[in-house]
Amino acid sequence: MRILVSFIAFLLSLQFLSAKTAIDVIPCPASVVVSEGKLSMAGARCKTDSRLGKTAVAAVKDFEENLFRASTVKKGKSGLVVSFEMASEMSDEEYSISVSEKTVVGKASSLKGVLYAIETMKQMLPVAIYTGAPAPKEDWSLPCVEIKDKPRFAYRGLLLDVSRHFFDVEQVKKYMDFMALHKLNTFHWHLTDDQGWRVEIKKYPELTQKGAVRKETIIGRWADKKGFDGTPYGEGMWYSQEQIREVVDYAASKGIEVIPEIDLPGHMLAALATYPELGCTGGPYEVCRWWGVSKDVLCVGKESTMVFLENVLSEICELFPSKYIHIGGDECPKVRWQSCPHCQAKIRELGYRDDINHTAEHYLQSYVTKRIEDFLATKGKSIIGWDEILEGEVAPDATVMSWRGTKGGIAAARLGHDVIMAPNTYCYFNYYQAKDQSKEPLARGGHTPVSKVYSYEPLPDEMTKEEKSHILGVQACMWSEYITDWGTLEYMLFPRLSALSEVQWCEPENKNYQTFIRKMRHMAKIYEALGCNYSTHIIN
Repeated sequence: MRILVSFIAFLLSLQFLSAKTAIDVIPCPASVVVSEGKLSMAGARCKTDSRLGKTAVAAVKDFEENLFRASTVKKGKSGLVVSFEMASEMSDEEYSISVSEKTVVGKASSLKGVLYAIETMKQMLPVAIYTGAPAPKEDWSLPCVEIKDKPRFAYRGLLLDVSRHFFDVEQVKKYMDFMALHKLNTFHWHLTDDQGWRVEIKKYPELTQKGAVRKETIIGRWADKKGFDGTPYGEGMWYSQEQIREVVDYAASKGIEVIPEIDLPGHMLAALATYPELGCTGGPYEVCRWWGVSKDVLCVGKESTMVFLENVLSEICELFPSKYIHIGGDECPKVRWQSCPHCQAKIRELGYRDDINHTAEHYLQSYVTKRIEDFLATKGKSIIGWDEILEGEVAPDATVMSWRGTKGGIAAARLGHDVIMAPNTYCYFNYYQAKDQSKEPLARGGHTPVSKVYSYEPLPDEMTKEEKSHILGVQACMWSEYITDWGTLEYMLFPRLSALSEVQWCEPENKNYQTFIRKMRHMAKIYEALGCNYSTHIIN
């Protein structure tokens, strides 16, 4: 009997401890201590230390306005003042929240910390806070809680491919709203590929006038051979430089850095179709109508090709204040180079030869990567490339984005290079979410359910402490071959983005899949308040 009583007491203590630490916030904060009591936020005013900056002050003001509209209680009526204070000792993305029965204090040292504190508070309030829709009957209280929080990884990214299918400026902004909801800080914008060129380059205006348009698009998958739709795609579907700056400024207000990708020297058919002299054969070329990898790539044996790249990247550097420029480097077949007199002459000039590991043509691509790295360094930029840039001689200061699983990332870290983990096996959101594909939107293939995304551990045990220090963070990728509309994009994004955010933000000991599923019931209500289309597999 005593054993039974003791066991029941133990279970009750666990329930009490759970109640003391449970808040439905995604990603889970690093430290949460919940106390007895709560404090109503209805009618609260907010004040912000001006040292946190004008953008932070504006963000807090917006939070205050939404709180007023949703709770319908006049600002200042309650007498509560929510303070956002400067804490210079905190790191850039660190924040804290302290709620008692009388006060609410958020602390941070930067805009990002303020934004993350606001987001955490919003997730603890009724979902109407996201829309400002009147909800006077809701409980607008925060629990008495002490939260101390900061991210595990400095780089928390999400890619959007706008080459295969285009998304306009307002949709791109909404995509970044979703990122901000989950405390991501890096937007990887895949702007060019074989299927369309989407960014205005003033020196080469035909890149968007001609290179943005393919005459038709493949139906279904390439392997299914269902033919083409006969409908031109891409006219007017590109971003002016003014629009690019608008997006970059909007991202900055959300604490998000935008990294552009100009994929080279492969995946360049849109440019070749516009300027055929950039290719090895001289064409004719066309903007690609199908998905996959083309044998036609830039002729890097011609100095004029390198001048073209430098001119394009000069304008890109002016548009994007980011530290990094992503230069692709993936899926570049060497077959044209093998028979191209210009490329073979360059190989002889540089003294490259086949060896046991790589061909001379692999080293030719390494020459391109190194030369572009040197050029961008004159602009104060560093390069990121997909893990194929490891083939041959990796550029000295390149950051490697590992997409073909994790082996490339581990190899790069062992060579002393910084790494962003984006393995397709865990982080490609263009893969199916369910095993029964018949009821799902058409996707690239594979099976990447929420549970698999959540299970990913970016720092494998086989790596040393020094090697792990080179892993900057984690990124998911949304490739748009089969994502033709916004509703499908949302469906493929959610709820996997929520799972990804805990991989990026949380220390392993703070992750728990069953707790995550419980919290997803609340996150699903936020999705619905925002009007998002989402997969309901784990919630149902």
